Formats: sequence, structure tokens, C-alpha cells
Amino acid sequence: MSVGSDRPVVLVHGIWDSSSRLEPLRAGLSARGITNATAIDLRPNDGRALIPVLAAQVAHAVDSASDRDERVDLVGFSMGALVSRWYVQRGGGRARIRRFISISGPQHGTLNAYALPLAGVRQMRPDSELLRDLASDADPWGPVEVHTLWTPYDLMIVPARSSQLVGARSDQRVPVGLHRWMLSDPRVLDRVAQLLSA
Repeated sequence: MSVGSDRPVVLVHGIWDSSSRLEPLRAGLSARGITNATAIDLRPNDGRALIPVLAAQVAHAVDSASDRDERVDLVGFSMGALVSRWYVQRGGGRARIRRFISISGPQHGTLNAYALPLAGVRQMRPDSELLRDLASDADPWGPVEVHTLWTPYDLMIVPARSSQLVGARSDQRVPVGLHRWMLSDPRVLDRVAQLLSA
């Protein structure tokens, strides 16, 4: 598969992860010609911080990735996809992001979030105040092009279809066996690289 782009791309990891967890994604994209992707570290990464607090870190990373005249592409995985969504919708991201790709994110919540009482985890519960607020937008994306990828076999995002987003330009269901494998499956890497090259 021959694609490529040197446009800045910011990669955002999920709960309990770090930028190193995204190395298979970054390396896979690099092998496919996406040469300017940077993974960031969200702190804290354990669900204690509210989603908007983490989104401010995404905003800083986006501003650091390029000057104000160039739009950046944003790829979020798991909790990082919801953090990235909040940034796009509420944190000024509509003015900075060209394309947002959500990979297996709890965009409508996950039942697993009931397992922990932490502030950020509670925001990932189905029908949380944060999720209701984001869903209330008549035009959530503005000029940002949105794409989703998810697996029906996800045991972290329950139900798995919670990863879908209303108004997404494309929604791809990839039959990957485990949540984390979405970061290394060649079908996912091919599709993300294709989207970032367009």
C-alpha cells in the first residue's frame, strides 16, 4: 500500500497507557509513509483526571506540532479518542484540526466505567453529563473531517458500537480480536494511513 504525508499528526493514548503503547501505531504509519506522527503522554493516565483536563494537554500538543496556519491531524485511541473529541468540540480543536480519527473510543460510554469511581472514569459512563453535553451539539464537527474505526469484539468498550460517532465521514467495523490489537492490526494501520494521506 503506497500512501504518504508529512502533515503533523498527534496520537493520543488510552487509560493506563503512555506514548510507548502507541509505538506499533506510530511505526506502522511511518512504514506506510506517514512520517510526522507524534505520540503524547497524558498525565495522569489512570482515570483520575477529568476529560477536559486531559484535553488541554492535547491542545498544547497540537499547538506545538505546527504553527497556527497549518491544520493538524488527530488520532485518538480508547479514552484518548474521547479526550480528543472533547478537544475538537469544546477545546478549540475545530479551528486547529483537519481530520480526527477515533479508534475504539467510548464515545457513548462504556459499561466498564462503572467499575471505578474515579472522576475521569465516571465521565466515560453511558449517559454521563459530559457525554450528554457533547451529544447535544447540532453541528459537533464544523470543518473537521471525522472517521471512526472499531471492533465488534471489544471487551473494553461495552457495547462495542459505542465507538461510533454521529456525523462521521466514515465508520469502519474491523473484526479485530482484542481492544489493544486495534493499534497493530494491518487492516487498521492501512485504513488510518489512507485517511491521513488523503
